[in-house]
Amino acid sequence: MKTFLPPLTVQEEREYLALMKDGSVGATNTLIERNMRLVAHIVKKYQNVDEETQELISVGTIGLIKAVKTFNPDRGSRLVTYAARCIDNELLMYLRARKKTMRDVSLYEPVGTDKEGNQIRLLDICESDEPDVEEELDLKWRLHRLQMLLPKLLTKREQEIITMRYGLGGTKAFTQRQIAAGIGISRSYVSRIEKKALAKLREGFENEIE
Repeated sequence: MKTFLPPLTVQEEREYLALMKDGSVGATNTLIERNMRLVAHIVKKYQNVDEETQELISVGTIGLIKAVKTFNPDRGSRLVTYAARCIDNELLMYLRARKKTMRDVSLYEPVGTDKEGNQIRLLDICESDEPDVEEELDLKWRLHRLQMLLPKLLTKREQEIITMRYGLGGTKAFTQRQIAAGIGISRSYVSRIEKKALAKLREGFENEIE
């Protein structure tokens, strides 16, 4: 994989974003070029799929370009955080579309004839609700990262509430009201703890990307 330019510092990013807002094409190109390393980093997650790395880099770059052109710094997040989501989404959409196209073609291929001489397609004998492999891999990867971050970033109470709230580890998911009744605190307190814990986890995910 080619060598990419180093990422921008926070201050440099702000300066180039301001220039881009004023219409500088050069600033836009710099923001794209200096975030190509992020594309390569995210593409590594998909190395187990049957696609050329360079093709995935190209697709990820499209996501990066969309991110740079639609990023709003006034929302308080870093470009790298927003871009990572856009790149990931672009890759997932590409892989799902590729899989659907390949699957549609193969499912309509004739595989034989029945007793009456009618053509039988693979579609006629296959289940149509097969799992999406890319979605499952992505979900497993994110859940693994989440499980690693929970004990590092959250207090025991925060871990307890997040685990119950979202049914982590195969447990049942509960509403805030149910959690409050179960551990003897108010629903509003559960909500505050949940929001604080999610903010910690979000920051942890962002720092991993950076």
